[in-house]
Amino acid sequence: MGKHVVAAVSELPPGSRRLATVRGRPIAVFNLDGEFFALVNRCPHQGAGLCEGEVTGLVTADGPGRYRLERPGEIIRCPWHGWEFDIRTGQSWCDPARIRTRQYPVEVTPGSTVVKGPYVAETLSVMVEEDYVVVEV
Repeated sequence: MGKHVVAAVSELPPGSRRLATVRGRPIAVFNLDGEFFALVNRCPHQGAGLCEGEVTGLVTADGPGRYRLERPGEIIRCPWHGWEFDIRTGQSWCDPARIRTRQYPVEVTPGSTVVKGPYVAETLSVMVEEDYVVVEV
Protein backbone atom coordinates (compact mmCIF):
# COMPACT_ATOMS: atom_id res chain seq x y z
CA MET A 1 0.00 0.00 0.00
CA GLY A 2 1.09 3.54 -0.67
CA LYS A 3 -0.10 6.85 0.71
CA HIS A 4 -1.76 9.35 -1.62
CA VAL A 5 -2.73 12.98 -1.03
CA VAL A 6 -6.38 13.42 -2.02
CA ALA A 7 -7.23 16.92 -0.75
CA ALA A 8 -6.29 19.72 1.57
CA VAL A 9 -8.21 19.57 4.86
CA SER A 10 -9.71 22.98 4.01
CA GLU A 11 -11.23 21.49 0.84
CA LEU A 12 -13.25 18.95 2.87
CA PRO A 13 -15.18 20.85 5.55
CA PRO A 14 -17.18 18.89 8.17
CA GLY A 15 -20.16 17.14 6.60
CA SER A 16 -18.66 17.12 3.11
CA ARG A 17 -17.38 14.37 0.86
CA ARG A 18 -15.12 14.12 -2.14
CA LEU A 19 -14.62 11.55 -4.86
CA ALA A 20 -10.96 10.79 -5.57
CA THR A 21 -9.30 8.32 -7.92
CA VAL A 22 -6.30 6.62 -6.33
CA ARG A 23 -4.31 4.07 -8.35
CA GLY A 24 -7.32 3.69 -10.66
CA ARG A 25 -9.75 3.10 -7.77
CA PRO A 26 -12.69 5.43 -7.13
CA ILE A 27 -12.64 6.34 -3.43
CA ALA A 28 -15.21 8.39 -1.53
CA VAL A 29 -13.65 10.46 1.28
CA PHE A 30 -15.94 11.82 4.02
CA ASN A 31 -15.39 14.38 6.79
CA LEU A 32 -17.49 13.51 9.85
CA ASP A 33 -17.00 16.45 12.22
CA GLY A 34 -13.24 16.60 11.63
CA GLU A 35 -12.65 12.84 11.35
CA PHE A 36 -11.91 11.52 7.88
CA PHE A 37 -13.03 8.19 6.43
CA ALA A 38 -12.60 6.62 3.00
CA LEU A 39 -14.71 3.93 1.31
CA VAL A 40 -14.48 2.40 -2.13
CA ASN A 41 -17.01 4.32 -4.22
CA ARG A 42 -18.92 1.22 -5.26
CA CYS A 43 -21.98 -0.34 -3.67
CA PRO A 44 -21.41 -4.12 -3.43
CA HIS A 45 -25.00 -4.75 -4.54
CA GLN A 46 -24.85 -3.50 -8.14
CA GLY A 47 -21.97 -1.04 -8.29
CA ALA A 48 -23.60 2.36 -7.81
CA GLY A 49 -21.32 5.24 -6.80
CA LEU A 50 -21.80 5.66 -3.05
CA CYS A 51 -20.45 9.21 -3.13
CA GLU A 52 -23.63 10.19 -5.00
CA GLY A 53 -25.89 8.78 -2.27
CA GLU A 54 -27.64 10.58 0.55
CA VAL A 55 -25.80 10.94 3.84
CA THR A 56 -28.24 10.22 6.64
CA GLY A 57 -28.47 8.65 10.10
CA LEU A 58 -30.11 5.62 11.67
CA VAL A 59 -33.82 5.73 12.42
CA THR A 60 -34.60 3.73 15.54
CA ALA A 61 -37.79 3.18 17.51
CA ASP A 62 -38.58 1.84 20.94
CA GLY A 63 -42.25 1.48 20.09
CA PRO A 64 -44.91 2.41 17.53
CA GLY A 65 -44.76 6.07 16.60
CA ARG A 66 -41.67 6.76 18.76
CA TYR A 67 -38.93 7.26 16.20
CA ARG A 68 -35.62 9.00 16.63
CA LEU A 69 -32.64 9.74 14.43
CA GLU A 70 -29.34 8.43 15.80
CA ARG A 71 -25.83 8.96 14.41
CA PRO A 72 -26.87 11.73 12.00
CA GLY A 73 -24.49 12.18 9.08
CA GLU A 74 -22.73 8.82 9.60
CA ILE A 75 -24.63 6.60 7.15
CA ILE A 76 -24.35 6.69 3.35
CA ARG A 77 -27.33 5.41 1.35
CA CYS A 78 -26.77 3.87 -2.09
CA PRO A 79 -28.40 6.13 -4.71
CA TRP A 80 -29.80 3.19 -6.71
CA HIS A 81 -31.47 0.84 -4.21
CA GLY A 82 -31.09 2.48 -0.81
CA TRP A 83 -28.64 0.04 0.77
CA GLU A 84 -27.05 1.78 3.77
CA PHE A 85 -23.43 1.66 4.93
CA ASP A 86 -21.69 2.97 8.03
CA ILE A 87 -19.23 5.61 6.79
CA ARG A 88 -16.90 4.89 9.71
CA THR A 89 -16.57 1.13 9.06
CA GLY A 90 -18.06 0.29 5.64
CA GLN A 91 -20.44 -2.14 7.38
CA SER A 92 -23.81 -2.71 5.71
CA TRP A 93 -27.03 -2.09 7.63
CA CYS A 94 -29.12 -4.33 5.35
CA ASP A 95 -27.02 -7.50 5.96
CA PRO A 96 -24.25 -6.67 8.45
CA ALA A 97 -23.06 -10.27 8.83
CA ARG A 98 -22.19 -10.65 5.14
CA ILE A 99 -22.01 -7.31 3.32
CA ARG A 100 -19.69 -4.36 3.64
CA THR A 101 -17.91 -1.93 1.37
CA ARG A 102 -14.15 -1.65 1.51
CA GLN A 103 -12.75 0.95 3.88
CA TYR A 104 -9.30 2.53 3.51
CA PRO A 105 -7.10 3.99 6.27
CA VAL A 106 -7.07 7.79 6.34
CA GLU A 107 -4.82 10.21 8.19
CA VAL A 108 -4.33 13.95 8.29
CA THR A 109 -0.72 14.82 7.61
CA PRO A 110 0.90 18.23 8.03
CA GLY A 111 1.83 19.86 4.75
CA SER A 112 5.47 20.06 5.85
CA THR A 113 5.57 16.24 6.02
CA VAL A 114 3.77 15.79 2.68
CA VAL A 115 6.30 18.04 0.97
CA LYS A 116 9.21 15.87 2.17
CA GLY A 117 7.65 12.67 0.78
CA PRO A 118 9.57 9.44 0.26
CA TYR A 119 11.17 10.55 -3.01
CA VAL A 120 13.64 13.30 -3.83
CA ALA A 121 13.92 14.17 -7.49
CA GLU A 122 14.53 17.88 -7.30
CA THR A 123 14.80 20.35 -4.46
CA LEU A 124 12.75 23.53 -4.57
CA SER A 125 11.86 26.07 -1.95
CA VAL A 126 8.35 25.23 -0.73
CA MET A 127 6.01 26.94 1.69
CA VAL A 128 3.26 24.85 3.30
CA GLU A 129 0.15 26.58 4.56
CA GLU A 130 -2.25 23.80 5.55
CA ASP A 131 -2.77 20.11 6.40
CA TYR A 132 -3.84 17.43 3.90
CA VAL A 133 -6.10 14.36 3.90
CA VAL A 134 -4.06 11.26 2.94
CA VAL A 135 -5.64 7.90 1.98
CA GLU A 136 -3.67 4.67 2.18
CA VAL A 137 -4.48 2.22 -0.65
